[in-house]
Amino acid sequence: MKKTILICCLLLAATCGFSQPSWVKNASKSVFTLKTFSADGQLIASSNGFFTGTNGEGVSSFTPFKGASQAVIIDSQGKEWKVTGIIGVNDMYDVAKFRVENRKSPSLAVSQKMASEGSHVWVLPYRAKSAEAGSIMKSEAFLNDYAYYTVNFPASEKTPGCPLMNEAGEVIGMIQPSASDRDTLSYAVSALFADSLSIKGVMFNDPVLKQTQIKKELPADIKEANVALYLSASQMDSTEYVSLIQDFIRQFPNADDGYVHRASQEAASGDFAAAERDMDTAIKLAESKDEVHFTYARMIYNKEIYQSAQPYPNWSLDKALQEIQTAYQANPQPTYRQLEANILFAQQKYQEAYDDFIELTNSNLRSAEIFYAAARCKEMQKDTVAMLALLDSTMATFSKPYLKEAAPYLWARAEARRNAGKYRDAITDMNEYETLMSATINDNFYYIRHQTEIQGRLYQQALNDINRAIQMNPQEILYYAEKSSLEIRVGMYEQAIQTADECIKLDSNNSDGYLFKGLAQCLKGDKAEGIKNLTKAKDLGDTQADALIEKYK
Repeated sequence: MKKTILICCLLLAATCGFSQPSWVKNASKSVFTLKTFSADGQLIASSNGFFTGTNGEGVSSFTPFKGASQAVIIDSQGKEWKVTGIIGVNDMYDVAKFRVENRKSPSLAVSQKMASEGSHVWVLPYRAKSAEAGSIMKSEAFLNDYAYYTVNFPASEKTPGCPLMNEAGEVIGMIQPSASDRDTLSYAVSALFADSLSIKGVMFNDPVLKQTQIKKELPADIKEANVALYLSASQMDSTEYVSLIQDFIRQFPNADDGYVHRASQEAASGDFAAAERDMDTAIKLAESKDEVHFTYARMIYNKEIYQSAQPYPNWSLDKALQEIQTAYQANPQPTYRQLEANILFAQQKYQEAYDDFIELTNSNLRSAEIFYAAARCKEMQKDTVAMLALLDSTMATFSKPYLKEAAPYLWARAEARRNAGKYRDAITDMNEYETLMSATINDNFYYIRHQTEIQGRLYQQALNDINRAIQMNPQEILYYAEKSSLEIRVGMYEQAIQTADECIKLDSNNSDGYLFKGLAQCLKGDKAEGIKNLTKAKDLGDTQADALIEKYK
């Protein structure tokens, strides 16, 4: 009888399953408390979490990180460790994966399978001597491989972020914060999902990530990390970006990319010696050495063009030319030839630069930019005929009606035509330019076109344009003087006098108003008043007035 009772008791113990599992003591070492702080050190929030990796990787809720500039965890021994970086986040499921400075963290084994409904589970609170037992009431799949669990024990303020364990001592979920302390159920998001979080390169500046100021870790994949570096260059301030580059170099010490990025920052700040060292290292490490030689050539070229006031004897246009020619010899890319042409132009080797640009017109780089660059070479060689022909080729790369991309080249050809005495052709280009850029046209445009129209003997158009310039900038004395001069030229003496009076009103010490008023009065027949105003202009220093006074006496 006693033997029967003993067997029954053993069977009962075996089937209940809710006695304290043997793994609780060791597993509890992986649970920690998380605390986050603002930039001024004020506590923002507290939660729990647990380690999922042996190199300081842990997971917890994302909400405490929002607005935080720093965070720490307190491990099961009561020791504090700094959170050094965010590895990944998901705002929808309120999960964050991060790293702490403790590089030998005791981690929980993450189950690779979804737990089934009805299975026994335990919640492991921070520094608890025992786990709270329950069972899964509902297991809902999301994103195919992960589950969201409903568990039949009441929510507690002590459990959010804590691990939900299966019978084998594996973590299957992370307890979610509850909407109410009186909730009779608890909820958990898949621990496998939380542990899988990472930051892709294109996500590095995602608005969700920007909700926390704690540093984000670069992706583990070098291609993704390079994308992150590229996108961050225009998003971060220089100090943050340099720190990110340093992280990249520590993470990928044998990749040339980090040294190239750092050299670019060093060159921009004027530390050319450091940039040279990093570029030398990058060339040694690079698999595609031509790309690094190209980048180096461009860096030196930009320094010589835009930072020439900061001499560095090791760098010169000759050095830039050597680097780009090395790149081209290794891999004859048209882009490399274009940079070579730009360097030759900067060296005033205009014929060699021209030859390169003309060669490029037969490559996949054929464009308005290339034809225009060739035209500039001919301009510097004083070959006006060839320059104008190349500017025509430049415009021929565009189709009518023109888009705004054509505007700079239209204006360049207009100026070249005007300088060559082809005034009406220049006006045609200026008219096209006005159509394209009407929203940004200023008074100076109308003044320049007005002058060109005078030279092309289009006097009515010139009057219209100088009036537009005055409407846009009514305080500019020059415009009134030019208008009065034009009105005199076309015999509008009364109007010229009125315009000259406007000029005098703006500045009574400016001689132009008196000069043109006096000249208009003399031409109209009122020589006595005219000579008075011409004399006033002479007294104010106008050198033309003397001859006019002598003429009309």
